Amino acid sequence: QVQLAESGGGLVQAGGSLRLSCAASGRTIRFYDMGWFRQAPGKEREFVGAVTWDVGNTDYGDGVKGRFTISRDDAKNTVYLQMNSLKPEDTAIYYCAADSLRTLREYHYWGQGTQVTVSS
Repeated sequence: QVQLAESGGGLVQAGGSLRLSCAASGRTIRFYDMGWFRQAPGKEREFVGAVTWDVGNTDYGDGVKGRFTISRDDAKNTVYLQMNSLKPEDTAIYYCAADSLRTLREYHYWGQGTQVTVSS
């Protein structure tokens, strides 16, 4: 079992930056693909991005490409989501996920989420 705990969310003005962290416990994430998702009120969960376990390849959702960056520090068992040039439409609960299933958009383990609010 892997437990995931997101942190770093908060309130930021449009154009600002935040860095989210996802700390894993219970098992090393060294061999897990890791993903980030978000869900805004009244909307479906949206893929934000992912980083693979082997060579660290990344993939991003269309709405965040060029603004968000995923990185991982396996020694710290932690994955990060650097969010720049934030927009009000980035407001959502952000979730971390571990251990991809068939694709980088499906995961076995999920965190509880952290709220990000971007004011205009």
